[in-house]
Amino acid sequence: MTTTTQPTAPGPVADELTADFYHYESLLRDDEREILLKARALMRDKVKPLVNDYWARGEFPKELIGLFRDSGLAGLPYEGYGEHKPAASNLLAGMLAMEMTRTDASVTTFFGVHNGLAMYSVHSGGDQEQRDRWLPAMAAMDKIGAFAMTEPLGGSDVAGGMRTTARREGDTWVLNGAKKWIGNATFADYVVVWARDEDDNHVKGFVVQKGTPGFDPVKIRNKLAFRIVENAEITLTDVRVPEADRLQNINSFRDVAEILRATRAGVAWQALGVMVGAYELALDYARERKQFGRPIGGFQLVQDLLVKSLGNITASWGMLVQLARLQDAGIFRDEHSSLAKAFVTSRMREVVGWSREIFGGNGILLDHDISRFFADAEAIYSFEGTREMNTLIVGKSITGQSAFV
Repeated sequence: MTTTTQPTAPGPVADELTADFYHYESLLRDDEREILLKARALMRDKVKPLVNDYWARGEFPKELIGLFRDSGLAGLPYEGYGEHKPAASNLLAGMLAMEMTRTDASVTTFFGVHNGLAMYSVHSGGDQEQRDRWLPAMAAMDKIGAFAMTEPLGGSDVAGGMRTTARREGDTWVLNGAKKWIGNATFADYVVVWARDEDDNHVKGFVVQKGTPGFDPVKIRNKLAFRIVENAEITLTDVRVPEADRLQNINSFRDVAEILRATRAGVAWQALGVMVGAYELALDYARERKQFGRPIGGFQLVQDLLVKSLGNITASWGMLVQLARLQDAGIFRDEHSSLAKAFVTSRMREVVGWSREIFGGNGILLDHDISRFFADAEAIYSFEGTREMNTLIVGKSITGQSAFV
């Protein structure tokens, strides 16, 4: 007779997520849940009071850097760096991304660009000397990172269409080109810039430090979504980078794809966080808003929207839990993260639409928060590979036939 491990009882009601209908959080170890609850308290008590004001102004609250520095949440996925010296599980890392996005997707993106894209690029693409040189300060958030891959004229064709170039001159590389949509780049200390080597035509990675001559980041304004994130358009004009600052383990775009595979999974968790945050806002509103003398949560059509939203959340959460297990087991492939990104972001779009619908006219007011989730969902739906591109990655895997043009 086989036995199964039963989920432990959820924690105190004050710490419980109404959207966690199947108690996925109980899969975390006690020490991991303590970290998650620390992040929950930080986002609820320190971040949430700030976000609407900064979102409306289109500015990043720099005081958050100090709050995250003191929290010790950076560096968790990397063994030997950060407060959690053994590497945190991928399940905890995913749950943290979900938890932070449940409050605000822009703040999670700032943290994810630094802690995910930038730090993972150094951890995966750098040699030991480079990891020891850059990661401790990044894990402590004394230095902030950014990741510069997307270009003004490129998007899904980045693998073969990268126009930014790198030319070697002795022990120095000279970078020329442009990048766009680069989060944190207006104030980051280290920007990981991807460029095509003019000699062998392969993509390589370079850590460009703030203030390097010829490196010019300009803040992108008038955004509909992710208004707190300081995205930049970067011009690189004869930017000189020493060979010692080239990521030594990146020799082609195949190596870069390893980084994108992991971060794409993180975006799927971020999409789940948007769903959870939007659903909880709608549920609270449905309990309080009265029409025809009773709370609208008592109407059949409103309950239908809430239950469909909860179903999307629960199905997506289950997929991501198994995805994290595949990552931890070392059998995680491109098509796994691509299916999660395509599926969960599609379900996210449905949930934020239904949640905003429950608010009626109030749903377009920033005062009720839901409009921020509705807008930010559009950015998450598009970046780290569109739904269509991720569909083609999965389609190739299951049919054995490539449909890429």
